[in-house]
This record gives sequence, C-alpha cells and structure tokens, in this order.
Amino acid sequence: MDNKNLQLGDSGEEVKILQEKLKILGYYNPIVTGSFGPATLEGVKAFQREYGLEETGIVNQEMWNLLFSFTDPAIAPISVLPNLSIGSTGSFVGDLQTKLKTLLYYTGPINNNFDLETENAVKRFQYNNDITANGIVNDTTWDRLNALYGNLNPCVLDQEEQGITTYTVKSGDTLYAIASRFNTTVDAIKRLNNLTSNTLQIGQVLKIPTEEKEESTTTYTVKRGDTLYAIASRFNTTVDAIKRLNNLTSNTLQIGQVLQIPTEEQEESSTTYTVKRGDTLYAIASRFNTTVDEIKRLNNLTSNTLQIGQILKIPTSNNMNYISYIVVNGDTLYAIARRYNTTVDTIKKLNNLTSNILQIGQVLKIPSANPIFYFNDLNL
Repeated sequence: MDNKNLQLGDSGEEVKILQEKLKILGYYNPIVTGSFGPATLEGVKAFQREYGLEETGIVNQEMWNLLFSFTDPAIAPISVLPNLSIGSTGSFVGDLQTKLKTLLYYTGPINNNFDLETENAVKRFQYNNDITANGIVNDTTWDRLNALYGNLNPCVLDQEEQGITTYTVKSGDTLYAIASRFNTTVDAIKRLNNLTSNTLQIGQVLKIPTEEKEESTTTYTVKRGDTLYAIASRFNTTVDAIKRLNNLTSNTLQIGQVLQIPTEEQEESSTTYTVKRGDTLYAIASRFNTTVDEIKRLNNLTSNTLQIGQILKIPTSNNMNYISYIVVNGDTLYAIARRYNTTVDTIKKLNNLTSNILQIGQVLKIPSANPIFYFNDLNL
C-alpha cells in the first residue's frame, strides 16, 4: 500500500503513524500528536541522514518502505543497524560509542560523531574479537559488540547513569527554569542531552545531572589583549589549569576563542537576590559590594539583561581579608611573607601559585586584617 508524502505542516493519522515509527527507532522523543512540527522534521532528517536518503525533510514512499521494514515484526530484517564508518553521525554512532566506552575500548566523548578516535576504538575491538580490523561497523561487528555488551552485569551498564535523573518537559518550561530548579546549568543539561538549541518540546524527556562529576567550569571569550596569565588572575585560577581543561599546548590565544575556565563554586559563599523593576547589574553589584563580572560569573550570565523576578546568586565574602600587593624588582615570596607576617605557603595558596617565581607588576593577594590596595614603596 502506498502512503502519501508528508512534510512540515501536515497533520492527521498518517503523521501519527510516522511519529510512532520514528519514536520506536529513537528519532522522535515528544508525545505523538499527529502534527508534523519541528521535532518531527528533525527526526525525519536524522533518519534520512543515517540511511543515505536525500535529506529533504519530506517523507516519500522510499522512506515509508524503510520505516515499515524496520518496525513491522512480520517483515523486519534480522538487523536494522546501519553500517557505520568515519564521517557517520547520529544516534547510532552515539550508541556505538557508549558500548565501546563501557567495554573499555573508547575513552572519548559520546558526541554522535564517528571520528578518528572512534575508528581507532572500533579497530581495536575488531582486532581483539577476530574481525577484520578495517574500522567499518557492519553486521558482524554489531552482533559481536551487542553480544558482549548484553552479557555485562547491569550494575556496570548503570555506572554512567549514576548522578542523573530524568525530567519530562511541561508547558511553559525553559532550560533556564529547569536548570535553576535542579541546581545545575543550561550548558550541563544541553551537553548531557546532546541539545544544539534551547528549544524544548512538551513531553520531551531530559536527563538532568544531580551531582557534579567534573570540576565546575564557566566559559570566557578571548578579547584583544588577553593573555592566559591575565585570564587566570581574573578568575582566581592558574595558567596550567586553563591549559589542561582546554587541551592547550601553548600560551597562544585567538580573539574570539572560547575557553573553559575552572571555578570553585562549592567553596564560594553567596546569598540570593530577586530582581526588581529598575534593577541593573551595576546597581546590584554596588549594593552588595561586589562586581558585575562576579555576579555574571556566578550565575553563568552572558549578557547584562535581567528579568523581573529572576533569582541571582550574589557572592559574599566570608574569607580572610587581604591586601593587593604589586611585585617590584627584587621581590621574593619569602621576603614578602616576612614583611606581612605570613607564610610563603599561605600566599601561594591564596593566589593559586604552583611555583615561587614572580613577575614584576604581578598582583598578589596578601592576608591582612584590613583590606587596602598597597602600591609598595612607589609614590603613586
């Protein structure tokens, strides 16, 4: 029986059938509505990509035939898993990466992209299982991979799901509201669910991180004149920490480059403030004796725009007071520590220093009972 072509904007029983079959195959997550909307279009295109069809977003008879052959038990082939090789993308690649990672052949991210690292993992798996190690995932490789994966103890399979809960999107939900509710970030939710936009669908099921498995980070876009040292000082971290987190092999930066910056939010004391009509970040920062940058960093804000009723975290200082000291020619950590009746280790810890080397003009935080800005013996 022939089925009519379907495209964005269509509705009816055949759209429901389409959505049900896409859902079975993992290309459609929301509830079945019978309306061909953006989520259905995205699922159709993903299916077409993975099975070598022209990516039109229009469901023609060729696609209908594939959908029925994959989901009708009476005519379904033994395996509906596609051949995968370098350059392939989509949920099947993500499934491949997940299984290879669980079996300890793959250490990279689950990013749905069949890259060189994925290919090398496939070759290692094939070699160890007496399969031609060509890096191409065919029925033989899928069958062996699924057999080994299926034999694992369930507790091993659940390891990556620890610290994760699920949430079903409701009318009016936004990623920002969901992130705030579960004390996480929009970026963390998008990364965990492989989302490329902030658009949500009612009925969509999201994975939500419930505990921080990795170090907390924020992002920073490199501007003209920036150096790794200046950025590290601004965010109270080290050059080595930034380089390690971003896999940098040199200190060279590019204008517009986006860096991940380690933060220590768990040690940072804060209070909350609800935005009122007329509030600005500058006014709030002045009121709480902090800075606009600190508020933006703590709340992962990328602009100065505020919304009435928005809840902000405001940094508060409950740490030791300190002065700012500018290093001059001849200074050593030992000499500075003796001068201010403290220790070298205390100064290094407060400034996240990994060595005793100082640079002229470098600004150090020095423990003090009364914070002031000290310009050494210079008459400034």
